[in-house]
Amino acid sequence: MIINKFQGKTESEAIDRAKREMGADVVIMSVKTIRPKGVFRAFKGIVYEVTAALEENEADKSEPKTQAETRAAMKQPESINLKADEKIQIPLAANPPAGPQAAAAGYGPQAASGSAGAQAQNVPPKPAVQPVYGPQPTAEPQPVEPQPAEPKGESMHAASSVIEEKLNSLQSLLEDRISAEKQNQEDGLSTADGKSQEGLSFVKMLYQTLLDNEVHEKYANQILDELEKISGKGDNIDYILSHIYQKLILKFGQPKPIDFHKAKTKVAFFIGPTGVGKTTTIAKIASHYKVDEGKKVAFLTADTYRIAAAEQLRTYANILDMSLTIVYSSEEIKEAVASLKDCDLILVDTAGFSHKNTGQCEDVKSLLGGICDKYDTEVFLVLSATTKYRDLQEICNTYRTFADFKLIFTKLDETSCYGNLLNIHLYSGASMSYVTYGQNVPDDIEVFDTQKIVKKLLGGD
Repeated sequence: MIINKFQGKTESEAIDRAKREMGADVVIMSVKTIRPKGVFRAFKGIVYEVTAALEENEADKSEPKTQAETRAAMKQPESINLKADEKIQIPLAANPPAGPQAAAAGYGPQAASGSAGAQAQNVPPKPAVQPVYGPQPTAEPQPVEPQPAEPKGESMHAASSVIEEKLNSLQSLLEDRISAEKQNQEDGLSTADGKSQEGLSFVKMLYQTLLDNEVHEKYANQILDELEKISGKGDNIDYILSHIYQKLILKFGQPKPIDFHKAKTKVAFFIGPTGVGKTTTIAKIASHYKVDEGKKVAFLTADTYRIAAAEQLRTYANILDMSLTIVYSSEEIKEAVASLKDCDLILVDTAGFSHKNTGQCEDVKSLLGGICDKYDTEVFLVLSATTKYRDLQEICNTYRTFADFKLIFTKLDETSCYGNLLNIHLYSGASMSYVTYGQNVPDDIEVFDTQKIVKKLLGGD
């Protein structure tokens, strides 16, 4: 796993730098605003710093050929696997520097004479300084002269210090929960055995926490199997927690809300079983893009099965001053979309049905196929977080036979277990989009917050 930091004058600039240097599959783990300090802060601007992560195998795929050739020429390793208790030194370059720089770095005759002089005076020679990865010992702060501002937007390699800060409270909670098990250790255990037992207890606690959050046993085992790759470091609780946290972040990936990058009218279909809150979710999304983003939005509804479904959406349309069109067939939806081609976003509410009802399934399938290619279409499968995992699997199996969808989970306020969000994401391979947690319109909806959900899966608040 590769974790880098990138800075920029704006958040978008920093994210673009991360994607440009690490590839399009990079996961943005956090965004931090850095305000200038010191006597020259009036002359400095705010800098945005993002922490980005990428699986090492993905990094190898996305690395340009020129960089790979450069690494080979420098005789440096393709990747460095950091371990918790080990400082890994960068191999020396093939062509050592010359001149004063060589002496400073421990190369050349100057360095040799310096070492010989030190030995003549019975003073041990200084070893050649080599840069290392990982946190360095902290020294007492010394007063220094103010330095000019560093270039903004420059990428920095760093360990997961930001993640560690976010996990402080979570780690304390889990350590408290295993303190009782630690007290049951035998008095004759050595220090090494004690640390090993402590790490094993921590792993067991994490595993049980995932199961308690209804993460399926198959996926919980996959996550914990990753710890076998760091055997020998299993007694380091900090490393275990950070490792699992990062793995869960990467498994969820980047959330993908409605995308307006293409210069076409966006037509968003909302499909799903009955009673999951599709209509309310559509109203929340419409309010955000109409009021907050200033987009021109319109409603279409094909839900003619449920009593007063169209009237519910008409009420929201009147409040938001938006048009509403009712359609009954794929031919009518073509005409309706064509009449709304000046809109930025068209939200289509479909009829909810049982995944076992093949007739209604065909009706929704024909609606999705009624939109021509000149419109940019997206499909969102709306699911309730309170539905059983086996039922969610069957629902996904039904809808993915005719639609490539993104996931919206509703009713997060009605459950304390969030494992199904991970289960269905991994089962279906669909991207996460939005989550809702109440009935208030336009509130109680947000883009899927990966870090928040991962903390809850690991037992945090």
